[in-house]
Amino acid sequence: MPQFTSPEVVVQRQLDAYNAKDVDAWLSTYAPDAKQIELGGPLLADGHAQIRARALARFHEPHLHAQLIRRETFGNVVIDHEDVTRTFPEGPGRVELVCVYLVEKGLIQSASFAIGPQTLFMA
Repeated sequence: MPQFTSPEVVVQRQLDAYNAKDVDAWLSTYAPDAKQIELGGPLLADGHAQIRARALARFHEPHLHAQLIRRETFGNVVIDHEDVTRTFPEGPGRVELVCVYLVEKGLIQSASFAIGPQTLFMA
């Protein structure tokens, strides 16, 4: 039986690559047919091509950085609470996210996001 990296390690690699804005390393943590979903809402991206396009737009933001607040792991489910600095059309700010990752065979199969309100930084 093949050995796979633990779900927590996979999600941490994903977070590290996100903060490095390394789209190839980041995408390598996702299954080719993975999905990104707004928790309780619409499908955001389906498969590597759509996930890559979504990430490339985000990785161009100069202020982009995700700070892990807390992580819980339940078997193959990893739940991250993050504080993300972004560059919104209105300017730099932050948003809190809860990310629920389903990891199977060493790859993220789905990522669901609960997205908090955006807060702009004061000038």
